[in-house]
Amino acid sequence: MNTNRLSGKMAEALNQQMTKEAHASQIYLSYAAWADSEGYEGVANFLFRHAQEERNHMMKVLEYILQRGAKVEVTAIPAPPPNPASLNDCFEKVLSHEIDNTNAVYRLVNIAHEEKDWATFNFMQWFVKEQVEEETLAMKLMSKMKIAGGEKAHGDALYMIDKDLSTAPDGVKSAEEATADKP
Repeated sequence: MNTNRLSGKMAEALNQQMTKEAHASQIYLSYAAWADSEGYEGVANFLFRHAQEERNHMMKVLEYILQRGAKVEVTAIPAPPPNPASLNDCFEKVLSHEIDNTNAVYRLVNIAHEEKDWATFNFMQWFVKEQVEEETLAMKLMSKMKIAGGEKAHGDALYMIDKDLSTAPDGVKSAEEATADKP
């Protein structure tokens, strides 16, 4: 008996997302290694943690494909892009990457909706919420850089950003949890 509960299109799209999450992990890993080599140990720590988070996302997708009885297709991961030119460039690339990943998640949600695959639609809602968090976090990095002087930031400003990121939480508060007492 065939136990596959995913359409061919959905299985293919989920497998592509699994590879995209693995690629994201490699990107964060690459940027973390770059940051460390540039002396930004706090930024490196932050990015290394995010590399692991992206790998966890990959595993969530892989496990879901298996649970739905479809075939997992492990494919080659593209090489990460070239190293950033600066810390500002690094954060810009992180934001751009997260926006790209959000669009990929939305594509999966759209396919699930079109196919009335409510199980996958429900599964993907976690990723939708996660991408709001990831984009917000990346935008906050950009805001810190802007305050520090953007591409012209140097010295103490970069040191403080690096120091902040060494202990920064990996997530941000969800808008759904905000109240007048706890904005």
